[in-house]
Amino acid sequence: MVKVERSFLAPESLAEEAKKITGKYDKRDVIERLKKDFHNKCYICEMKKLQDPNVEHLLPHKNGKFPERKFDWNNLFWSCSHCNGVKNNSKYDEGIIDCCKQDPEKYLNFQVKDDNVIISVKGFNDDIYKKTALLIEEVFSLKNTGMRVYTSDNRLKLLQKEINILYNQLEKLHNNPDSKVTIRTICSLLRRESAFAAFKRCYVREHINEYPQLQNYVCLDIETLIYNL
Repeated sequence: MVKVERSFLAPESLAEEAKKITGKYDKRDVIERLKKDFHNKCYICEMKKLQDPNVEHLLPHKNGKFPERKFDWNNLFWSCSHCNGVKNNSKYDEGIIDCCKQDPEKYLNFQVKDDNVIISVKGFNDDIYKKTALLIEEVFSLKNTGMRVYTSDNRLKLLQKEINILYNQLEKLHNNPDSKVTIRTICSLLRRESAFAAFKRCYVREHINEYPQLQNYVCLDIETLIYNL
C-alpha cells in the first residue's frame, strides 16, 4: 500500500445517483477516474492491471445503513475482488489507513521472506495501523476457502516475481555502481505506480548501506528524480 493522489472534483454521476433510491456508485465516470488515480492497481495488495476491479468503500455503507458513505468520492477506492472480499469482515468496519490522505510507508514496514508476507507497524500504537498491517498480510495468506487458496497464492507469486526482478537489478548495480541505465531501471521499479511498490521501496531502504548511490532516490521524491537522470 502506497500513497495515492486522488483527483478532484468528484465525478458528476455521484451527486445524481445519490438522489435515486437505487443509485449506482460505479458509473463510467467513477470507474475511469478511479482506474486512472490508482494506476489500475489494487490499493491493498498492489497488483497491477486488474482483470476483476471493484469500486470498494473504505468505510462500508452496510447496504445503505450509512448512505452518506455510499456516494462519497473520498470513500471510494480501486481494489481487486480478492482484497475487497477479504476486507469485507467486521474487524475492518472501523477503517484502515486512508492511503489518499496518509502515506502508509510512514507507518508500516513491508517485507516478504520466503513464502511469508510480514507487515509490521513502525512503533505507532494506533489500532488503525495494526488493522491495516493485518489486512495486507491476510490478502497474501488467507486460505479459508478453495478460491482464496488460489488467489492468495497467485498474489504471493506475483509479488515474489517482482521482488526478484528488483534483486537482479540491484545485483547489476552492485557489479556496476555507476550504471545510469541500471539506476533508471531501479527507480522505475520503485515508483509508486509500480506493482508491489511498497515492498520494493522498503527493501531498498533497509539495505541502503549496500547501495549508497540510491540514497537520494529513497529519501527524496523518486517520482520527480527519475526524470532528472
